[in-house]
Amino acid sequence: MGMAAWKRAGVCLTAAAVVVGVAGCQDGDGGGTKKKAADSAKTEVQTQNEMTEVLQAAFRNTSEAKSSKVRMTMEMPAGLDGGGTMEMSGVQGWDPAVMDVTMKGSALTADDPEAPEQVRMIMLDQAMYMDMGTEQAAEMDGKRWMKMDFGAIAEASGDPEIQKQMTGGMENMNQDPAQQLALLLGSENLKHVGPEKVDGVQTQHYKGTLTIEEMLDANKALDGVFTAQEREQLVANMKKTGLKGYDTEVWVNEDNYPAKMVVGMQMDAGAMKMTAHYSDYGAAADVEAPPAKDTFDFMEMMKELEGLEADPEAGLDA
Repeated sequence: MGMAAWKRAGVCLTAAAVVVGVAGCQDGDGGGTKKKAADSAKTEVQTQNEMTEVLQAAFRNTSEAKSSKVRMTMEMPAGLDGGGTMEMSGVQGWDPAVMDVTMKGSALTADDPEAPEQVRMIMLDQAMYMDMGTEQAAEMDGKRWMKMDFGAIAEASGDPEIQKQMTGGMENMNQDPAQQLALLLGSENLKHVGPEKVDGVQTQHYKGTLTIEEMLDANKALDGVFTAQEREQLVANMKKTGLKGYDTEVWVNEDNYPAKMVVGMQMDAGAMKMTAHYSDYGAAADVEAPPAKDTFDFMEMMKELEGLEADPEAGLDA
């Protein structure tokens, strides 16, 4: 496999692993009575309750829908491996977690003028399948799909730390709109921005910020993955990148479904931003793995390469 193909695999893995004006209550002018102050406080509490009710309803509806069409743009700092812009569109399902999307963008084609303009990626049963293209198929006996089984990769490493990291990574890749809403509900500074139209639909815009610690506490998918000491080290490592927290926004339509989500992260290397548009909740997510005859396994290929390195003449048989 050529280095350009390896780079595209890494970029797609990075993309998969990812995977969402503030209005406040104001007091009156000076000289207000105690009753006015009490009324203002009461109004603020009601506003917070209303926001929570809307997001909880959106969480319930999204959880029950289990799938949707998705159109996503990821903007990654140029300083990061695979940096650039990635656009993804297709169908996403949760419970179980599946995805069938087509990707394109500068992150795929950077430093590789021969790279395909778009790549299809399928995620199913904790494995990722990536269409490497016709040129790659010519080098792999007609097999164009590369399979990366994350569980097998973690087990093959023989390193408990890597296995835990891979497990946590798989859970995060399987994140869906419902989980993002659950994270946002954990924000202590949730705010209602106001009504806005998204893709021609009327929505209500909400915004919140989560610290790294709050994100980890709210992300139930990580429960039991890390010990207290490992969690502390994870937080320290994340903070070394300059990451202080996550800015999360959601636009909820009149049927109490998220129409749009934006997740932003500021790091020393630059800003990372994910913008996702969702539609057709409950649409069938009939995601299937590519035919076995068209698929080569990443781990098996690595074993063959190791064998060739150990015995260079093994691959010279007529």
